[in-house]
Amino acid sequence: MSSMLTRGMEVKARAPGKIILSGEHAVVYGSAAVAAAIDLYTYVSLTFPPPSHSSETLSLQLRDVGLEFSWPTKRIRETLSQTIDSPASSPTSCSSETMKLITTLVEEHSIPESKIEIAAGVVAFLWLYTSIQGDKPARVVVSSELPLASGLGSSAAYCVSLSGALLASSDSVNLDFSSEDWLSLGEKEQKLANEWAFEGEKIIHGKPSGIDNTVSTMGNLIKLESGALTSIKSNMPLKMLITDTRVSRNTKALITSVAERRDRHPDTMTSVFTAVDYISNELASTIQLSSSNDLAVVEKEEKVEELMEMNQGLLQCMGVSHASIETVISTTHKYKLSSKLTGAGGGGCVLTLLPALLSASVVDAVTAELQQCGFRCFIAGIGGKGLEIRFGGRL
Repeated sequence: MSSMLTRGMEVKARAPGKIILSGEHAVVYGSAAVAAAIDLYTYVSLTFPPPSHSSETLSLQLRDVGLEFSWPTKRIRETLSQTIDSPASSPTSCSSETMKLITTLVEEHSIPESKIEIAAGVVAFLWLYTSIQGDKPARVVVSSELPLASGLGSSAAYCVSLSGALLASSDSVNLDFSSEDWLSLGEKEQKLANEWAFEGEKIIHGKPSGIDNTVSTMGNLIKLESGALTSIKSNMPLKMLITDTRVSRNTKALITSVAERRDRHPDTMTSVFTAVDYISNELASTIQLSSSNDLAVVEKEEKVEELMEMNQGLLQCMGVSHASIETVISTTHKYKLSSKLTGAGGGGCVLTLLPALLSASVVDAVTAELQQCGFRCFIAGIGGKGLEIRFGGRL
């Protein structure tokens, strides 16, 4: 298959963002958490030039931030000859020495100060590309429906879609390249893409939990409990209004503040984390129950709403809410809708459940009011497909 792709064929990959439905922060202290894929994607297009083409460069275009990078393949080989001459047969971590070498390649491009956080993503790209494809010339284009740095797993979706595209154009993945549909990977290949994506996430975040890349690769919903990830199949259509408050937050500082509050009030905070654990488990059970009719769906939605409200109350107890989050909650409450923060808190995004029978006019009204506050709104289906690959055609 790789020989077919080297003749100018384009391979595309897409991977979804994620939300945390329940359990953020408490999961660090042993509580269960539930995360879900959302149908907002990051797309990667990978094209190798045809043999007749004289291009000997590797280029990366990040459409959403308006940045483009390119390196002569000769320059990559000179800098990373050791990595390229002994490509990793299975996912391995980027050594600090290799990280320094790749950083010098990235620093040859002047990234504007306002976009400097993109640098780690470019380092991750070069590590994944050279580890899987060596120093072949190629053009890689990335575009995304996910807002950056807002708790929706944009960096994981980036690493997963990159890993998927790179593996699909190697001999590691067996797919029908004559198909023009989006194709899912087999279980073994999915695991391989997830492991590579996790290595990319480590470059970007240092010590990621692995939840984001796993949800993005596998899709559906995932429950994390005592370090083990379990896939959950949803038996109810869940739709969320996701409101990006546009307030950036410091995840590390928020995690530290929860730890300090726990040190000051150990028994009380342990009770809070235990309550979150019950909420996560009840939420997982509710979502998995089969619905016999519309009434059953409505009852389940009401249960999910109550669990979301309780979880939000406990997140307030942990001290990770924010004035912008409270504004979203009070605005949606006027329309009898339930909301909770997702992710670290302190800003970022807020989830609002949109019941199946809710009228479009109510959705329009609440969205308009939130946008007037300066927030950005998205509507997303929950628990959809994970990483998918497609050959040829358009994005």
